[in-house]
Amino acid sequence: MTISFGTDGVRGVANVDLTPEDAFALGRAGSFVLARQESGVRPRIMVGKDTRLSGDMLEAALAAGICSTGADVLTLGVIPTPAVAWLVSKYKASCGVVISASHNPVEDNGIKFFGPDGFKLPDDIEAEIERTVNEALEIPRPQGVDVGRVYDVPEALNNYVNHVASLYGLQQDLSALTVAVDCANGAAYQAGPLLLQQLGARVICINDAPNGANINERCGSTHPESLKKAVLQYRADLGIAYDGDADRCIAIDERGEEVDGDRIMVICGLDLKRRGELGPAGVVATVMSNIGLDIAFRRENVAVQSCKVGDRYVLEKMQQSGAILGGEQSGHIIFLQHATCGDGLLTSMKVMEAMVRSGLPLSVLAQEMERFPQQLVNLRSTRPAAVLEHPAVAQALAEAQTRLGEFGRLVVRPSGTEPLIRIMAQGPEQHLVEELIASVSAAVQQAEAEMDAAQA
Repeated sequence: MTISFGTDGVRGVANVDLTPEDAFALGRAGSFVLARQESGVRPRIMVGKDTRLSGDMLEAALAAGICSTGADVLTLGVIPTPAVAWLVSKYKASCGVVISASHNPVEDNGIKFFGPDGFKLPDDIEAEIERTVNEALEIPRPQGVDVGRVYDVPEALNNYVNHVASLYGLQQDLSALTVAVDCANGAAYQAGPLLLQQLGARVICINDAPNGANINERCGSTHPESLKKAVLQYRADLGIAYDGDADRCIAIDERGEEVDGDRIMVICGLDLKRRGELGPAGVVATVMSNIGLDIAFRRENVAVQSCKVGDRYVLEKMQQSGAILGGEQSGHIIFLQHATCGDGLLTSMKVMEAMVRSGLPLSVLAQEMERFPQQLVNLRSTRPAAVLEHPAVAQALAEAQTRLGEFGRLVVRPSGTEPLIRIMAQGPEQHLVEELIASVSAAVQQAEAEMDAAQA
């Protein structure tokens, strides 16, 4: 058995790459590393999941592994990822575990850990858990009354929703807004509507009937087409699309146009700036963010710091610099004053708060950022790191970057969660972006084919 943490936990096809045996081993190792028993105190580990059918199977195996070390399991049921992060701290649990593959298709699943402070684990702790599993290190097996038990926490979801609602910063509620909400048939299917209704909004829900197989299926933050139609059909003031585990969201304005994570950061960042709350560290964005974000913030004298793709790297940069706002174009937004990770529900509420405070429609707020031409393609690859080191690929990348010049950006990287190479280019002209994407893609595919032929 070999366990390997990626940028967001351990992921793979459930029951193939991520098996019940893997979950059992991760439960034992994670409990051993993160919840070493103090004298007279039984460790408690919180476990939440999204709506995938495989979640029950992996939860049962994970819980068995945890209990076998003498720790108790507090099951939270179907609940957003950021809820687990917050509840770990609220209940003073030893750690938290989320069973989810976020925006990935239903056949995938994943397991990720949060420490007792509600933050995702640092690399060295994940490495210790990996080593404990992969080297089959000895873990004690208590007996009799010392074996752990499993307890449900039925009030967990409402506690989390009430917590997020308490962070709403205005006296005036959301009763003036009609909101269409795409729950992605995932972890937000109850929490999202509950929050917005509690704040007074008129809520129209779509994709809020999970059956275990339809999570992220042509819906949610990666497929907003049905939400755009709903916003226009019901003449909503905006639409909100969550992903499968609700740690990210994107918005749709009243005209049916997408407002991605970059524009959400600009809207919320400038709102914080104008109220004197942002601070000199400004905001943190990844190398995949649109150049328009940099221009919008610098026009208002807001510093922009860049980091690698992945919300863990955004958080790391925020903690180093003292920034309170950071995020990704995909909709992972971290409000560090209020949360330890990306939170789609909190983000959507803060967008609406900015709308109510300004009295402006979302389309007008979104215009504060001019979006430069940008294109992203994903290419399947069984050996992404090796392909990117191929001489033909290196040459294509160098030529493309030269042609983009100082007003463009090219990012080519292996995905941290899927067997993909992601190629992103942006620049002042659409035709140039498309041409360079095509040339780099051709080089990548050629390198992949050559390596396949050599291996055969």
